[in-house]
Amino acid sequence: MSRAYGSSATLLLKRETTYGTSPSGNFIQMPFNSVSLGSEQGLIDDPVLGQGRDPLAPLQDVINDEGDIMVPMDPRYLGLWLTGLLGDPTSTDNLDGTFDHVFVSGVDALPSYSLEVGMSQVPAFFMHAGVVLNSIALDFQRSGAAAATINAIAQGETRNGTSQGGTPSTLAFNRISQFQGSIKKAGTAVANLTSGSLTYSNNLEKIETIRSDGMIDGADPTVASLSGRIDVRFADTTMIDAATSGTPVDLEFGYTVGTSSVMFAAHEVYLPKPKLAVEGPGGIQASFDFQGAKNDAVGRMLTVTLVNDLDGTGYL
Repeated sequence: MSRAYGSSATLLLKRETTYGTSPSGNFIQMPFNSVSLGSEQGLIDDPVLGQGRDPLAPLQDVINDEGDIMVPMDPRYLGLWLTGLLGDPTSTDNLDGTFDHVFVSGVDALPSYSLEVGMSQVPAFFMHAGVVLNSIALDFQRSGAAAATINAIAQGETRNGTSQGGTPSTLAFNRISQFQGSIKKAGTAVANLTSGSLTYSNNLEKIETIRSDGMIDGADPTVASLSGRIDVRFADTTMIDAATSGTPVDLEFGYTVGTSSVMFAAHEVYLPKPKLAVEGPGGIQASFDFQGAKNDAVGRMLTVTLVNDLDGTGYL
């Protein structure tokens, strides 16, 4: 008897034309580190009395299909996830073999996708339809493999005995390491930086209408949010002065590998005044849990610029 292993699992993705309707044709096979997207249907205790002390059979509850997908940072595949999070990019040919793909926060409508998690040994292939991407979380460290955690909400899941993804296509894979990352303030690298994080969320609201199949009608974006944290060794008061005065700063989180890069530009960030604790003879650290806001001059809260060698048509 074959058993399912993560080493043989597959993740296929394709954009939907109609929300909740899985498209036909060939999907794209996506690299991933882990996936917890899955359908759950709980049980409800039967409240009926008068049938003795032993309980009656429980009732089935509504269906919830959501979870996280951890993906490696890659300058080509990342454009697909960013399109789901922020909408279609504006792509520009740099005439040097590279293209700029600019994504902006605040768009009114987001695309939906069908996503298949395949376990060929069983075999079982779980097709999630109506997948809308809720958030992306990045962690910046000195070493390690760079990755992003994507939170997704789907309408429902169907299990099939064979893959529904056709003949999947792939992109050239270019892995990014943490040491290739940077965090900048006003265009200059933040001094004495030890770690950082960034989370952008669409704060999706599930449309939980009454349906005979127990699924949702959709997931719509509400007020977006941008938050994160930067940890620095306490060497000067520049960041603390900005936090104390309430003066917003601009921060840029990004990775560069060769001629490719991705930059998350937070145009207006507010820093809280941190408490500095002396906890021993080692270096003193200051941590800033920041929040982003819309910058009136730019007209948005976040701009993501992805540079790679794709013309962008595959993201639409």
